[in-house]
Amino acid sequence: MDFDVKKLVRDAGSALSRVVQLTEEKLGTAEKTELDAHFENLAERADNTKLWTEKIVANTEAVLTPNPGNRLEDFIYEHIEKKKPNRLSNLEYLGLDMIEAGNEFGPGTSYGSALIKVGQCEQRLGQTERDFIGSAGLAFVQPLKKFLEGEMKTIQKERSLLETKRLDLDACKNRVRKAQSLIGQQTKDGISPEQMLDQAERDLRVAQSEFDRQAEITKLLLEGVNSSHAGHLRCLHELVETQARYFAECNATMQNLQKELSSAMRPSPVLRVNSEDIIPPSTVVTTISNQTTASSASDSQYTPASIIAANNDDENVHFSVI
Repeated sequence: MDFDVKKLVRDAGSALSRVVQLTEEKLGTAEKTELDAHFENLAERADNTKLWTEKIVANTEAVLTPNPGNRLEDFIYEHIEKKKPNRLSNLEYLGLDMIEAGNEFGPGTSYGSALIKVGQCEQRLGQTERDFIGSAGLAFVQPLKKFLEGEMKTIQKERSLLETKRLDLDACKNRVRKAQSLIGQQTKDGISPEQMLDQAERDLRVAQSEFDRQAEITKLLLEGVNSSHAGHLRCLHELVETQARYFAECNATMQNLQKELSSAMRPSPVLRVNSEDIIPPSTVVTTISNQTTASSASDSQYTPASIIAANNDDENVHFSVI
């Protein structure tokens, strides 16, 4: 393996120069090249975009996959490039249990039959939910993740490189100022201040050129964030459409289930008290039997349509069978 000592020494010297420059800036003893206001606004917009996109992606994934353990498992499978496990949803598990219970109680019974119907509906809802999760992931989550892992990482990398070029530029400026302050003085290393100034100015021109070039590259990437926002807006519309279809399908499924269960229910007689309150017939029968035991033994002449009983306050209560 080739080992370039000169390059290693040069790189080490540049790294040390950057550390010194950054330290002096923190201490307020060195000047710092400032970027223009437009560039700073673009950089701030990119930072906000990164921050909020990460939050939106994380929260969307939490909605689509509420179980944190499942999200972690999916993350691991995704990064080792393996297929995610095909899990049943909670609705599908509920549906399976209802169907098994209905078969246990007897499909011929009212309760058992209803359990089977509801369980089958829950399974359809679970499948609809899984379809929605997959569609929402493709339409919204994946494009935003791709932006963060692609374009945004590139922007961060180029901004970091720009900061390195900026430190190199400011270090060269400091060396030029230092060489200018030594003009007319003797130096111990035998190099004249004029030679030092000439070398420092050449280094400054190179550093300035590299900084300007990197600033232009970074600016173009930052301006591209607006185009990314337009793409994210389209993805957001697709998410809304997907979610609207999901809830519409769920609503239609539940409406059909309600109709099916209602048609299967047998109407039972309802007893009205004082033409206002509806109470179950079993309750009325119990009340009547308690209050009219004595009287019914001697006089059983009453009609099913109207019964009159006296309470403890001798007030009359009227019952009507509907």
